[in-house]
Amino acid sequence: MSQSQGLLRGTPWKANVLFSVPLLIGNVVQQLYQFVDAMVVGRHLGVLALASVGASMSLLFLITGFAWGMTSGFAIPVAQAFGADDVKGLRRSVAAGAILSALSSLVMTLVGTIFIRPLLQIMQTPPELMDDAVTFGFWSFLFMFTLVFFNFLAAIIRAVGDSRTPLVFLAIACLLNVVLVIVFVAVLEWGIAGAAFATAVSQLTSVLLCVLWVRARIPVLHMSLDDWKVTMPELREHLNLGLPLGFQTSVIAIGTIAVQVRLNDLGPDAVAAFTAAGRVDGIAVTFLASLGLATSTFVAQNYGARQIERVKHGVRQALIVSILVSIAIGLALFVLGGVFVELFIGSEQPVVLGMAHDALKIYSVAYWTLGILFVVRGSLQGLGHMKPPFYSGIAELVMRVFTAVVLGAAFGFIGVAWGAPLAWVGSIALLIPSYIVISRKLEERTYRQGPRTEEIEVLSAPLLAEKGVVADPTILQGESFEDVRTGAIPIVRDRGETGQFPALDEADLFDAGEHPSEDSESEQR
Repeated sequence: MSQSQGLLRGTPWKANVLFSVPLLIGNVVQQLYQFVDAMVVGRHLGVLALASVGASMSLLFLITGFAWGMTSGFAIPVAQAFGADDVKGLRRSVAAGAILSALSSLVMTLVGTIFIRPLLQIMQTPPELMDDAVTFGFWSFLFMFTLVFFNFLAAIIRAVGDSRTPLVFLAIACLLNVVLVIVFVAVLEWGIAGAAFATAVSQLTSVLLCVLWVRARIPVLHMSLDDWKVTMPELREHLNLGLPLGFQTSVIAIGTIAVQVRLNDLGPDAVAAFTAAGRVDGIAVTFLASLGLATSTFVAQNYGARQIERVKHGVRQALIVSILVSIAIGLALFVLGGVFVELFIGSEQPVVLGMAHDALKIYSVAYWTLGILFVVRGSLQGLGHMKPPFYSGIAELVMRVFTAVVLGAAFGFIGVAWGAPLAWVGSIALLIPSYIVISRKLEERTYRQGPRTEEIEVLSAPLLAEKGVVADPTILQGESFEDVRTGAIPIVRDRGETGQFPALDEADLFDAGEHPSEDSESEQR
């Protein structure tokens, strides 16, 4: 398994940053093509058309956010298996994720295309925006499978250490989308449907490129028929990782919908301003989101390789880098945010322009909290702990709804704009204590992780010797016994037919009432 060992070796912060650069470029490219989409729609179809896209985007984010979170969760056991050099477990994880991705995309397509208008009505979408919002949403949901499978395939490729290839394919898709949206909207005059169809075609292209690349260049992902014979326990294990991460993103999206409802009450200008500010904010946030995603993969691979100290050291360094970057981004947007907004709507809409810049100023002073959020949340996800991120998503939902209902009613657009910063603060208030507790538990002697064909439990070598237990050091996946500086020896226990990891009975190793002291426990390398 030699695709990449970049995240398992070298200085953690450098490995993280280098891995995040392609993610960053890819996210920026993706935001830029959305930027161009909005610019073409706003300039050629008008402010109302741009507001219609914004009105449906909150609903789309609810579904697409769930898909992104879910597929990212499916990739976590793949990264852990890659770090542990567990080829069989890796391929079965890919198969389980692919099956679940196919089923979920079918459900999302059916729900979205059938209920798009009633859902927009529940959101109190203004009548003048309804028809275009329904059109854009319908076509986007119809081709939902392209988004789901690109996210899944890109996550799998990144999980084996290759963050560059998804960037290349994303860049190709984005360039194609820019060309198509200009042709469909500006030349052929297909209206809002043209913008949605351009995105669907470009995403389908990226899916095909990913499939061809895997078949040609990544042998470790070449599946056999036996790999596809996944069991229900394996599917459940993947759902236990994917669903919380998907629901976490969806919970955040529900808060965004609550904000959209309040904006709809404030009128088309408020919707257009928030949409324009959101496009600029989206590009800025990609810097922080990319580092968070890189941290998640870094943690998952090193946790799978049992390099626990490297995990903790890498997270600390990622936090420092993320905070510094977020401060720089905040300063830039506070000063120049209005210039970027003007690219969407021009200078002929001074009211909308001013409102959008005000929103960006509010975001910019709180970006440092978002930098912390992405790194800590990504770290927990990489370790396979999905509950804290999910509960932090609940906190974000509460804060966004509170600001939309209370502050929005009291202070209008500015009150709504404060929803995002307050949501970030509410989220990290839960994430930071959770990470502190979990990181301390990493120093315990037993480590459990996602779907694997085997489980490694590490105990002190001297302690085992006292009890007459001897383990074969060659099971350390190609590493010599001398490389294990701590003297820890792994004991491998097969999962057996049940698909569940057998618990290690301490009575097998310790006399009644006798337990190892903290000094005798060895640290994972």
